[in-house]
Amino acid sequence: MNKQGTQNELTFALKWIAVYCILQSLANPINEIIGIANSASAVFCAVQAVVLFSLLKKKNQLKQIGLCRSPFPARQFLYYVPLILLSTSNLWNGLKINLSSAETFCHIVLMLGVGFLEEVLFRGLLFKALAKDNVKTAVILTSVTFGLGHLLNLVNGSGMGLVSNLFQISSAIALGFLFVFLFYRGGSLIPCIVSHSTINILSSFVNHTGLSLEKRLLFSFIELAILISYVLMLSKTLPDKQISSQRG
Repeated sequence: MNKQGTQNELTFALKWIAVYCILQSLANPINEIIGIANSASAVFCAVQAVVLFSLLKKKNQLKQIGLCRSPFPARQFLYYVPLILLSTSNLWNGLKINLSSAETFCHIVLMLGVGFLEEVLFRGLLFKALAKDNVKTAVILTSVTFGLGHLLNLVNGSGMGLVSNLFQISSAIALGFLFVFLFYRGGSLIPCIVSHSTINILSSFVNHTGLSLEKRLLFSFIELAILISYVLMLSKTLPDKQISSQRG
């Protein structure tokens, strides 16, 4: 693909990321007006996800950005067991119903859309556009920008505190690295979308009772240990898939 084509892909990815951030920021005050948490956010996210999927399908780009099955068997991913452990980390301190039925429904719809959009935008589109020039740079940039993008939760009316936001950012950077590695070496965004959505959905069922700063730090270290171990194991079980093989 020529430089102009790569630039067009990058511009497309950045535009959709900007739209995503703007829509979710605009949704927060509307949620308060409606009186049901995440109600407008869920609608905005679902609509954007449907529009983006339809557009990519029309352009025959679903497989190109990883919306397909991996060509490698599950055993080469260690049957996704470490990914399942990471996906349930929000329940490590127990389970608690924190939202009403309507709020829980809106939260689930929102997080399904978030899992799809963020993986397609950051891994499927942004990473692929950047990786055509330099894979290592693309991995770093997409992982860090994905994590730092959660700083918006401090100013967009979500009500998140600084400490919680810092934990969220550090976790997002680490998971962003794992997801981009899975996509790059495994050829599919599906495991990333499912895991991302599960982590986000279960965030509404966190049991905050007794969840001290020390315990949160311990959980973070355990998550990081699982993540690093998984990446190292995948580097042995999956072939080194070069982005150059995907160029048009």
